[in-house]
Amino acid sequence: MERTAKLFSGTESKYLAEKIAQQFGNTIGRINIQHFSDGEIQPVFQESIRGDMVFLIQSTCAPAENILELLLMIDAARRASAYKVVAVIPYYGYARQDRKDKPRVAIGSKLVANMLVAAGADRVITMDLHAPQIQGYFDIPVDHLDSSAIFIPYIEQLKLENLTFAAPDVGSANRIREIASYFNAEMVICDKHRKRANEIASMVVIGDVTDRDIVLIDDICDTGGTLAKAAGLLKEKGARSVRALCTHPVLSGNAYANIENSVLEEMVVCDTIPLKKETPKIKVLTVAELFAVAIRNAYENKSITSLFIHSQLRNK
Repeated sequence: MERTAKLFSGTESKYLAEKIAQQFGNTIGRINIQHFSDGEIQPVFQESIRGDMVFLIQSTCAPAENILELLLMIDAARRASAYKVVAVIPYYGYARQDRKDKPRVAIGSKLVANMLVAAGADRVITMDLHAPQIQGYFDIPVDHLDSSAIFIPYIEQLKLENLTFAAPDVGSANRIREIASYFNAEMVICDKHRKRANEIASMVVIGDVTDRDIVLIDDICDTGGTLAKAAGLLKEKGARSVRALCTHPVLSGNAYANIENSVLEEMVVCDTIPLKKETPKIKVLTVAELFAVAIRNAYENKSITSLFIHSQLRNK
């Protein structure tokens, strides 16, 4: 018996789900996300999914209702006798709470993983987790896509003369080193020290950036403070140009003003989270094709290795 692949979207990711479905060669399935007068959520599938492979597309960005909505969609699909339920989460919220870095704090990313598994998800497809080891919090398969597949072609078409990559913090150095290796380019590190969340006390640049065209790469842009400060410091150290590539445009607080008032040439983001407003300095690249291929390969039990940078490095 051949299984049918059906794609459904949560409220937050309809704009992206429609593009993924178009790339996949399908349409978004019919689901009604009902709300009681007190705000309680009740998803209702409006077509049969019995025996089907169901892909539920929903980023778990703020507000927290997006997580609950996805959990209820998974539960509803399970109770409707879906064959497999795959949670497609372009942006995995609470990923920054990946460890106990101080006493008496929650490990939010593990809690969310537990809830997804408890709700009945058979697989998760996501992109650029804040900490790759979060994959180990799941007892089900996780396809962890890499935005390098989208950013590398964009960087190539820029044709920058003295290309140098910058890691906005020590934690992202390994990821940046892999991309720098692809381009045979130099890399530097912006080492920062925080007073508290979203507030930087100090930052230093490790490496020479004189007359270099710098590309900062990060997984999340929240308030934009780190990127704005890093860009300014790199320019002070002699960089010719600075631009930033960030996967997930959380962009909270004064983020838009911070980016607009910074020395960045541009900030390029993915559409894993919808922008709250348009601004000339922010350019959006879509992840729709990448997720469509991952969904297709999951449905057909094929490998997704070709979607990763290490595969591209081998083929260069």
